[in-house]
Amino acid sequence: MDTAQFDAKRFVGGLPNLPGVYRMLGAGGEALYVGKARDLRKRVASYFQKNSGSPRIRMMLSQLARIEITATRSEDEALLLENNFIKSLAPRYNIVFRDDKSYPYLMITAHRFPRLGFHRGARDARSRYFGPFPHAYAVRESIQLLQRVFRLRTCEDAVFENRSRPCLLHQIRRCTAPCTGLIGEGEYGEDVEHATLFLRGREDDVAQRLTRRMQAAAEARQYEQAAIYRDQVRALSRVQARQYVESNRGVDADVVACAEQDGAVCVNLAMIRAGRHVGDRSLFPANADAAGPAEVLQAFLEQHYIEQPQPPLVLASHAVEFDAVVPTQGERRVWLEMAAKNAQLALLQRVREKSAQEARLAALREALHLPETVQRIECFDVSHTMGEATVASCVVYDRHAMQKGEYRRFNVRGTTPGDDYAAMRQVLARRYERVSAQAGKVPDLVLVDGGKGQATVARTVLAELGLNDVSVVGVAKGFERKPGFEELVIEAESAALSLPPTHPGLHLVQQIRDEAHRFAILGHRARRAKTRTASALTQIPGIGAQRRQRLLAHFGGLREVQAAAIDELMRVAGISRPLAERIYKALH
Repeated sequence: MDTAQFDAKRFVGGLPNLPGVYRMLGAGGEALYVGKARDLRKRVASYFQKNSGSPRIRMMLSQLARIEITATRSEDEALLLENNFIKSLAPRYNIVFRDDKSYPYLMITAHRFPRLGFHRGARDARSRYFGPFPHAYAVRESIQLLQRVFRLRTCEDAVFENRSRPCLLHQIRRCTAPCTGLIGEGEYGEDVEHATLFLRGREDDVAQRLTRRMQAAAEARQYEQAAIYRDQVRALSRVQARQYVESNRGVDADVVACAEQDGAVCVNLAMIRAGRHVGDRSLFPANADAAGPAEVLQAFLEQHYIEQPQPPLVLASHAVEFDAVVPTQGERRVWLEMAAKNAQLALLQRVREKSAQEARLAALREALHLPETVQRIECFDVSHTMGEATVASCVVYDRHAMQKGEYRRFNVRGTTPGDDYAAMRQVLARRYERVSAQAGKVPDLVLVDGGKGQATVARTVLAELGLNDVSVVGVAKGFERKPGFEELVIEAESAALSLPPTHPGLHLVQQIRDEAHRFAILGHRARRAKTRTASALTQIPGIGAQRRQRLLAHFGGLREVQAAAIDELMRVAGISRPLAERIYKALH
């Protein structure tokens, strides 16, 4: 349908005054934009008013052929539906924040001697969770802090249940060793309660309790115990002096600021939990060309809080149609300025990195005599141990960065163990048969970890699939497998090229090859561990199909069975203590 044929006035007149989602489509049916509305008629009509919208919106409307709508029961339901449509349709004009990992939490488990741990993913209703934190480092730093002050255990339950003497953490005063009975359940529970109060921002209550206990211990001439309480109070005081950012110490807040420069945009999210600044994260949206800071922030806030809990307070650098405050003075303004500064610094770093990556790619194109259009590189590596549990990886370099969301792993089956050529052939065929069938993204250059043989296999597979325009290069190990001595086997020229160790193009190849190697090894180790655990279960006398199924269903997987203690194994129907001991011994 031609854009000129779209009758906006007639279409808007037929829309309901209901919440819902609208999808703007081009002449070829491609998604241009997906949006949500509290009132569909009013929202869609606003696009067609005179002098409304940015140049970016006017460009989108010039390509508009039709609009589809879906009415919903509420605006919240419309928000969820909008997010699903954006993920499935990938509209050209939607600002999208891609975050490849869920946010981590700090966890205190539901054990009689609770464990302090790092958590990401589905939650157990019996445990307590604190967060979210912006990245894993922030969680681990908090765990180390709590270990210094409250000396809670961090070991897995399987280790805890089977220790016979205290570990090194007890010796360096980071754990009270409940595993060997050096502290009672009641006293340990008090430490857990103090840690919980601390994480909830009630550190003054904790300090007062510890001070009273220190004084009581001193009066009772229990000087060693009094010294322990004294050290805890001092450690707590140092934390208070270093970490608190709010006069209201119990506050939970997100501070969000947007920075832009030369068409590039960055959003910095700083997290404050229980009055402590626990870290920040910088994010770079896609499809944000010519979008203003307020529009970018609006998109971020709507997408971020679909999957993450919204704290009571959200501070934003620009006014948005969201439950956010733009502070103009005081302490909150200072923290917003900090987030804005971090966004600007991250943006400058991104620009520098992009310039460096552009230079590396240009140098590689020149060295390999590739056209200027070469942008997308896919690299393959095969990993196994003596032919066992073969796994291949495919990593993607595009838009001057590694695209982790597009990485893929392949479990290789049906080939002779150790036959890397057959494994590479299978993986390349599976990868590019799917790309051809689904009209997916075709790479400009394929790198394979290996020499002439692997490069020839890759060229043959691509030719069979009609992908003759894709360049193929093998990355062969150099002298004594030392970095910087790699040979680049150019399959089309039947030649090998050795670049100087300082060559920017070689640095790019090394970066991509090393990432493919890392990704393959991780997959191989996981598959090998799973295979060995599964085979170990089948070989244990007394464990038949039914008991094996009960174990897996009870614990949720092979890894969890392996981590279980003897007492935990006995909770499964049909598992006696002797059998549980036999299982534990076989898996360890």
